[in-house]
Amino acid sequence: MSRDSMDMTDRRTLLKLTGGAGLVSLAGCLSTTDDGDDGSDGDDGSDGDDGSDGDDGSDGDDSTETYEIGMVDSQTGSLSSFGERNQRGVELALQHVNDIGIGGRELEISVEDSESENQGGIAAAQKLVNQDGVPFLIGAVGSGVSLAIYESVVEGSDVVQLSQNSTGLELTNFPGLLRMSPSGLSQANALADLIAEDGYDEVALTYVNNDYGQSLADAFVDAWEGDLAYENSHDGDQSSYSGVISEMDSSDAEAWLFITYQAEFATMVNEVFSSGYEAQFYGADSVSGDDVLENTPEGSMNGMKIVVPSAPVEEENYQSFASAFEDEYDRTPTSWAAYAYDCVINAALAIQAADEFTGEALQDTVRRVSGPDGEEVTSFEAASEILVDGGGPDDVDYQGVSGPIDFDENGDPIGFLQVQEVQDHDYEGIDFIEG
Repeated sequence: MSRDSMDMTDRRTLLKLTGGAGLVSLAGCLSTTDDGDDGSDGDDGSDGDDGSDGDDGSDGDDSTETYEIGMVDSQTGSLSSFGERNQRGVELALQHVNDIGIGGRELEISVEDSESENQGGIAAAQKLVNQDGVPFLIGAVGSGVSLAIYESVVEGSDVVQLSQNSTGLELTNFPGLLRMSPSGLSQANALADLIAEDGYDEVALTYVNNDYGQSLADAFVDAWEGDLAYENSHDGDQSSYSGVISEMDSSDAEAWLFITYQAEFATMVNEVFSSGYEAQFYGADSVSGDDVLENTPEGSMNGMKIVVPSAPVEEENYQSFASAFEDEYDRTPTSWAAYAYDCVINAALAIQAADEFTGEALQDTVRRVSGPDGEEVTSFEAASEILVDGGGPDDVDYQGVSGPIDFDENGDPIGFLQVQEVQDHDYEGIDFIEG
């Protein structure tokens, strides 16, 4: 769906949760800070030396004010299925934050649509940063979109940018751009090892022609010690990929690797199936999802193996998150929802630990509240208690539901990967890898 076909109220979505009551408004809602300022109404958000004295700028009559941050998400376009998952994680995180509060205030997130495109992401970020004055920006989904936002809007400013879903290798070269999901480098290495361990010595590779596809394909080629029988890119949003599929089949490679998005991959699967071609499928993270299952015939992908970023699902804090998520949405969370959840929790803790509600102050605390020096905690409530009791950002080590959030010097976290196999037209986890 294009912007022209959207109701204008969808252009600015304001997520606001009050206590544990749930989602109050998703569109067209005005808040106490919806006036284009930095969300602090002239107050710096703290009265204490470290912003953790339990006051945090509430000051009696100001207790109804909110902290407003921004988020660029894919609400429309080719990555909108990821955006939908993100919003569930965001809503749940806001509920958990606002059940406790940040020194008597609530957290709000103003969401703008990137339309899954670089220019759309830049326009969305410009709205949030330059007009709304948010000091903290979550975004975006596509690696190219995240980079475009950083280079065009964020770089050179004090605004914190924390990407929820970008795995492209290029982000590692921009240490000021943080991300919650791991780099695709570990994913590329895992795919090369997996295909070799399955006994294949040659592979046919196709990848989507953008930063995400190119960087991950390059990393795979570097890691792959066998032969490349076919290697070619494809454009996104095409109605047919019969030429690509025919060339992969003509390569005589028995293993085919797809680095692309759900819509494109579903089209490819249907064309492979209708043509009667046979191969062992492998895929990177973004070919896995309900959109693929719903738009391909049963039996068309049996035995396919996919390497995806994963949360540490055996950890107690993840299981608590998953239980709350299932109660709220009647479905199992994806790793993408877990990354979005942790982005919100990390932002809330950075705000509570900061001396003031400014980008400069948040730049100082955003890494420290989840760094390895502090006391390990697995919830916003437990971390907030440390700050309220007089602790500073280095006294907290928030362990996310998506895994440890120890940002390295490049802004990358430790990554966990899951190997999935398509069985009976569904994804089943068969192995875990720590990247």
